[in-house]
Amino acid sequence: MKIIVQLDIMLALRKMKSKDLANAIGITTANLSILKSGKAKAVRFSTLSAICKELDCQPGDILKYE
Repeated sequence: MKIIVQLDIMLALRKMKSKDLANAIGITTANLSILKSGKAKAVRFSTLSAICKELDCQPGDILKYE
């Protein structure tokens, strides 16, 4: 079992580029890429909150336990 990051799906639904999201929430595109790829070991609640606010979604729309 593992956690799947579905950030790319939400970005596509919102017609937003990774670069634009990274700028809007104040993280580097490299860090956002690590998160998107599922290679991140952790994510700060403040970062998750900023992503959800910007994409108008819930954490469950981005993270899936499989």
